Amino acid sequence: MIHPHIADALKVPDLLRLTDGLVLVRFESMKIYSALAAVRHLLERGTIRPGQTLIDSSSGIYAYALALACHRYGMRCHIVASTTVDTTTRAQLEILGATVEQVRPSKNLKLDQELRVRRVKEILAGHPDWHWMRQYHDDVHYLGYHEVADRITTAFPATALTVVGGVGSGASTGGLVERLRATDPSVRLVGVQPFGSVTFGSQDHHDPEAIIAGIGSSIVFDNVRHHLYDTVHWLDFTHAMSGTIALLRDHAVFAGLSTGAGYLAATYEARRHPDRLHLVIGADTGHRYVERVFARHTEALDPAALKPVEVSAPEEMTMPWSRMAWRRTACPADGKE
Repeated sequence: MIHPHIADALKVPDLLRLTDGLVLVRFESMKIYSALAAVRHLLERGTIRPGQTLIDSSSGIYAYALALACHRYGMRCHIVASTTVDTTTRAQLEILGATVEQVRPSKNLKLDQELRVRRVKEILAGHPDWHWMRQYHDDVHYLGYHEVADRITTAFPATALTVVGGVGSGASTGGLVERLRATDPSVRLVGVQPFGSVTFGSQDHHDPEAIIAGIGSSIVFDNVRHHLYDTVHWLDFTHAMSGTIALLRDHAVFAGLSTGAGYLAATYEARRHPDRLHLVIGADTGHRYVERVFARHTEALDPAALKPVEVSAPEEMTMPWSRMAWRRTACPADGKE
């Protein structure tokens, strides 16, 4: 196939069998699917118009995805970036035509997210004609993952599936599983979270090295549909790093930190449920984590020696790794789902 734009080529994931019970759904940059489908849908619906400026906050891969989607569809792009956005990503964004501003440096991820949202609102007050993509809250971002789900259904017909991935905004794992369950309600979903995230109640636990903000949140994300999740794992940085290093060492896969966290959780789940095929969502490559993760590979723990503490409620969780059967229950904060 000859693609009309690089984004159309980059969005398609590779399926890589790691073990009999484990397959990696490897994206170069997962949120390209989400951004392309969202921008196309909004254009077709007339919510946005060609040439309009689209704005959003991002800690990394969504910024790149939105910049590509804007380049693809002739839109302007403005990114309010986290302090975790690296020089390589920022350079690509600027060359693609996006304007980028980063909030002031902060080791506090909660403050970082709050500053970014506050800045977006300030900008919109001065530019009411700009459109806020709201990746954390607008369910238009679910649409792109339906296509991924259809590819998975075709690749693994009549197979008992469990999807394992970082929760993040909720759109990727949620969009995949909602579509998969339309034909097979037995598909299971395992969400992975860092300690310190409010999404599944770990906000009272502080991981001093937490840099996997993309799979957790210090603010409420409306796109997270708690009732879709069967199980939740919380991992600290060291365990996520150990999974990431193991994935490269054992399978030659150079992937990001959230993928490593998912790989560690999925390996544990596959041992518990050998009758199911576990699909690990690999959101991006490891390039953003060379210095903070891969250069520290000698510090990685042996995954074979690691296992989570089983808890029955979020308040029972303990670092460095906890696991809880969520059982597709609604958000405990409001019970509205």
